[in-house]
Amino acid sequence: MRCETAPSAPPPPAGPPPRFTQFVVKLHSRCNFGCPDCYVYEHRDDGWSTQPLVMGPTVMSRLSGRITEHLRRHRPPRAQVILHGGEPLLAPPATLEHFARRLRADCRGLATRIDLLVQTNASRLDHAFLEVFHRYGIRVGVSTDGTPESHDRRRPDRAGRGTHAEVTRALELLRTPRYRPLYGGLLCVVDITADPVATYEALLAHEPPTVDLLLPHATWQFPPPRSPDAPAAPYGRWLAAVFDRWFDAPRRETSVRLFDSLLDLHLGGTSSSEMWGPYGSDVVVIQPSGLIEYNDILKTVSAGAARSVLHIGAHDFDRAAADPGFAAERAGLAGLCAQCRSCPVVDICGGGLRAHRHHPDNGFDNPSCYCADLRFLIDHVRGRLTDGVTALRARLAGGGWSA
Repeated sequence: MRCETAPSAPPPPAGPPPRFTQFVVKLHSRCNFGCPDCYVYEHRDDGWSTQPLVMGPTVMSRLSGRITEHLRRHRPPRAQVILHGGEPLLAPPATLEHFARRLRADCRGLATRIDLLVQTNASRLDHAFLEVFHRYGIRVGVSTDGTPESHDRRRPDRAGRGTHAEVTRALELLRTPRYRPLYGGLLCVVDITADPVATYEALLAHEPPTVDLLLPHATWQFPPPRSPDAPAAPYGRWLAAVFDRWFDAPRRETSVRLFDSLLDLHLGGTSSSEMWGPYGSDVVVIQPSGLIEYNDILKTVSAGAARSVLHIGAHDFDRAAADPGFAAERAGLAGLCAQCRSCPVVDICGGGLRAHRHHPDNGFDNPSCYCADLRFLIDHVRGRLTDGVTALRARLAGGGWSA
């Protein structure tokens, strides 16, 4: 295990630092799955290999105190603490309980509502973990990739065996009456080789309260997988097919955060998805050693791209928020290239995820490598929404109403 000491850091810039409201806590640094496109273990950064296996009690205690003091100082209405990994359930239930108990105790009486979540592949999810989650109000997000065939191909265990059956068993347990209130939803990475509607309906079979669809993390240097004969904007077309199935259902079957946020932005609201909107990111990642890092999807870019020189032993989260790397993450529209800033849908797209804009020649001063896909989906959803409003007005007019 590495020594839990902090490196030196340059002094913060003048002026009050902004706040964080999303704390990603890496409780365990390894994973029992061998997903071929995992951005933590299969891309450019191998920093996980130098981390302790499990976050120790000293780091947990210091981290809980840092989170509490930051939220007490800034008083946001709501904050998320996400227990993550690797696979966080490789740590025993007692480890997760230790952190949850300490955090709940430290944050008692704060004005901020603390949403405590765990994101897991669910292969080790059982009654023991779920009882801990039940005691401390920890909601459970599960990563699964649609149909059994797609899931087993994209989420094998370390021996190369499919894992769909064990994840399905865990989801059946999570959906039992005692634990159903803890069910946070499903996360699925888009696989354009799989049928989009079949993928969505396979996810629906698990009765999720919400679904999150994520694009595979990629850059201009390491582009997203697509066949040479694929049509233009294949990821946008795949997502549009799922949108039509979701939007045209006779009743609302589940929330799809990607689509809900896109509709909200089209209607003048705000986004709850990191993928949309001009806001930037306020995510901070804490490794098992106590190192404070930038949004970990930057590991897609290069080795070290997500690393800072900050450590919770020496630096509080106000100091971290003032760091230039975090400032770049939350820059929003000001951090976009000229092409994006002049785009007519920039207030909806927001330039896409920052990591997806990277090119080795000029850093992040580019549109997203998914630019065509994002534009296709935005235009498709706008067209469907416009057609829906037009049809509603015609129905209201036919009934003697006006809109």
